[in-house]
Amino acid sequence: MGNIISLDEKLKCSQKEQDAIIRKRKLLAVRKIFRCTHCVAKCEKCGVQITTGNNPVVPEYRVPYNFCDSCSEEYVAYIETLKGKKNEAFYWHNDAWIKVWSSWIEHQGAVDSYLKSKEFERLLDELKPNQT
Repeated sequence: MGNIISLDEKLKCSQKEQDAIIRKRKLLAVRKIFRCTHCVAKCEKCGVQITTGNNPVVPEYRVPYNFCDSCSEEYVAYIETLKGKKNEAFYWHNDAWIKVWSSWIEHQGAVDSYLKSKEFERLLDELKPNQT
């Protein structure tokens, strides 16, 4: 009789394990969002480490992203191309290249919208240290 397992205790233990798994998934989701999208030490476009050697010179445009010098130049070329000032020497700046940049910028906007969503804010609130 001493080896009888209480179903209530087993359910409580199982629920605690499930809660721990869900909390871990939440933490991983938040960590991935911030590690992948908001790292100030890497280029947001290509992911290369930004150093003093590849930090872009401030172009004539306000660049709203943290880019290395190469991606910054490509971004400025993209803006110039949209304005109709295409540089023919850059033959690879074709319609597909424009689509890559516009899709990337759209993706960044979607990520920013997600970070500002009430659901994401709720997730952050749930993960505050004083929460269980």
